[in-house]
Amino acid sequence: MTILRRLAAAMFLLPLLAVSTWAQDYKVRSGDVLQIEVLEDATLNRTAIVLPDGQISLPLAGSVRAAGRSLAEVQTELASRLAPNFATPPTVFVTLNALAERRPATAATPRMIDVFILGAANTPGKVEIKPGATLLQALAQAGGLSPFAAKKRVQLRRVDKSGVEKVYKFDLDAIERGEAGGGATRLVSGDVIVIPQRKLFE
Repeated sequence: MTILRRLAAAMFLLPLLAVSTWAQDYKVRSGDVLQIEVLEDATLNRTAIVLPDGQISLPLAGSVRAAGRSLAEVQTELASRLAPNFATPPTVFVTLNALAERRPATAATPRMIDVFILGAANTPGKVEIKPGATLLQALAQAGGLSPFAAKKRVQLRRVDKSGVEKVYKFDLDAIERGEAGGGATRLVSGDVIVIPQRKLFE
């Protein structure tokens, strides 16, 4: 039974040793949450998030760089900063409370592109859209067309790689009725959508 108990104890300790080794080697990153405990003054105990600049803050210690350091290094720095406030060097423990959220590469936020809407839109100007957005989506993001828009004469102006401007014309009335295509035309960065105003009897 003694041998079995020793084996069981060893199997229980192995994961703990592995975690301990990992914690010693781990380098703190921005967004991590650290648990800070000061035995001599419980009012200093707290969780601290590592800010984007890599710093954490603690009363009496001020701002301390944490990112890029091990937990032991952060612990030593805090103890050193706090020491002048105590009769004897304080006992400080720093542990990892939570890891920063990591987005997988495939979930990276896509870069937005700029298109420009001129004329009779409810909100003309620069519009930021996701890559692959369509003509109708961009117009919707601009608040749609004003009541004075000449919907049959909408233009998409695009400059190609050689610097030549091409003009594409769309009849939004026909597109809305399903009688013409073009609403699903995908836009590229720098596209300009021109919406003329209606003429008197148009």
